[in-house]
Amino acid sequence: MENLYIAPTPSSPEVDFQFDARTLSLRGESYPENAAAFYGDIIARLKEFLGAQSGITLEVNIALAYFNSSSTKMLFNLIEALSNAAEDGNAVRLNWFHDEEDDTILEFGQELSEDFPALAFVTRAIEAS
Repeated sequence: MENLYIAPTPSSPEVDFQFDARTLSLRGESYPENAAAFYGDIIARLKEFLGAQSGITLEVNIALAYFNSSSTKMLFNLIEALSNAAEDGNAVRLNWFHDEEDDTILEFGQELSEDFPALAFVTRAIEAS
């Protein structure tokens, strides 16, 4: 499957899904005008990739400094797809990066960890600059 790269904009994150290397990354801020439209193809491509996998190890890095409520729903859908893949026998490690001073993003990551126990969830603090 062809890798997926979307360059960041001021309101949307960098998407770097290297399917061949089994690494998926989201970085930046996420408050696109239409989150469902932005994330729809990304989630569809992810589900297509995951549907063809069995017994793989997948590394996921999410480092979002900010995301709005509509992005939150789409992130939940993306992580749910990853969790389903983990429940189907794939190893999925999700690294949740947050600013060390941002309790809101840390707490959201902790909630995701509780909601999706099939994922190997790791929270990682990033020093504030």
